[in-house]
Amino acid sequence: MEEKNFVKDLELLKVSIEKEFGKGALMLLGAGHPLHADKGVISTGSLSLDLALGIGGYPKGRIIEIYGPESSGKTTLALHALANVQKAHGIAAFIDVEHALDPTYARKLGVNTSQLLVAQPDYGEQALEMADRLVRSGRVDMIVIDSVAALVPRAEIEGEMGDSHVGVHARLMSQALRKLTGTVSRSNCLLLFINQIRMKIGVMFGSPETTTGGNALKFYASVRLDIRRVGAIKEHVTSSAGDRKEPAVVGNRTRVKVVKNKVAPPFREVEFDILYGQGISRVGEIIDLSVERDILEKNGAWFSFQGERIGQGRENVKAYLEQQPGLLEKMEGLILEKEGLVRPVEKVEGSTAPPPLQEASLSAKSSSAKRSGQG
Repeated sequence: MEEKNFVKDLELLKVSIEKEFGKGALMLLGAGHPLHADKGVISTGSLSLDLALGIGGYPKGRIIEIYGPESSGKTTLALHALANVQKAHGIAAFIDVEHALDPTYARKLGVNTSQLLVAQPDYGEQALEMADRLVRSGRVDMIVIDSVAALVPRAEIEGEMGDSHVGVHARLMSQALRKLTGTVSRSNCLLLFINQIRMKIGVMFGSPETTTGGNALKFYASVRLDIRRVGAIKEHVTSSAGDRKEPAVVGNRTRVKVVKNKVAPPFREVEFDILYGQGISRVGEIIDLSVERDILEKNGAWFSFQGERIGQGRENVKAYLEQQPGLLEKMEGLILEKEGLVRPVEKVEGSTAPPPLQEASLSAKSSSAKRSGQG
């Protein structure tokens, strides 16, 4: 009898809560609950990093942070993810707070700049308000904010150069993330923050490094990536005179550590090549991963695939595989198979490619939105 009354009381409580806060406000965490739905992932652009994240890429509907020193590849990594969103017929936005986006470089990484929403706000509040509106629209699949360090509060912009504004930046980030975190999850949008590092003064033990914008982003981010340049990649290129070959730096060897991961085990590290003007070297990654998983056999300097020699030395194997896209796809498939992952389908489920974005259509939408708001 008591058990029946207990169940009845719970049902009445559920009905009263739903009456006040809306249907679905309180639900049993059963099979039909939205938390069980597979929200999908967005590939990072690096196969080894996709594997290190444990689920095949960045989780959708979450907040991500990429941080590291200058020229370490933070923006490159973000642009690769934007390109993958566009390949899947999604809409991507780039909030360029640093006013430093290079469209030519973005195109080289595969970003369709004519279909990329770009904003260059004047101050931090404006940037975060834009991000909030884009997320709430439910039409945008991924937003990149470059960078947290450049989100200057309005009070600092309007003040004098030497004025002190203690904690304003951290309060701005804390307030914005409190607003954004729920809507990001509901809209299934990926919000990626690029951040810089600073040095703490007077630290005797432990790392003196810290990220800008206070501690809020560290808590709200589901995935945090620490990216570092660990070495230079050199190749022999023809000299300007054309009479000889000389060594030149053509890229960087980059290490990424998964510092925080709410969707899989953290603290995994990966290394890959970032080539100038090309981005992440997909061929180089597949070679390294194939050797680690015994898909490619390495005897001395020779590399063999399924008993057949394909090249002597890593650079020769790279050159060969670049001419053999079918073989490259096969090797990538074997890597994913060994990891128990499947490459995300390059299409949004149940939809076709949306019509191309145009300035005229965007202007029409914004004016109609204004009219409806006035009405």
